[in-house]
Amino acid sequence: MNIVGRAKSPTPKFFKVLRSIGMALLAISGSIIAAPVILPVAVVSIARYAALAGGVISIISQITVDDTANREQAITNRLKKDNQNLPRDGIK
Repeated sequence: MNIVGRAKSPTPKFFKVLRSIGMALLAISGSIIAAPVILPVAVVSIARYAALAGGVISIISQITVDDTANREQAITNRLKKDNQNLPRDGIK
């Protein structure tokens, strides 16, 4: 499975929550970094590390795949393909 396929696959609930936390961390730290006022160097440095951590958490959480949902989707697709050529009653 490639990266695009993993990103489009269903994500487990825990990782959806974790992705939201990472995005919030990224947004807060981004606003601190872009603040028009002069902030202490330590605050800006912590905000940079928080932005990095938030981005990594969000990316890893997005590409985590729910295997049970993938198996169910594969079974559904296979059944649809198998049923595609079956004769229908009353339909010619």
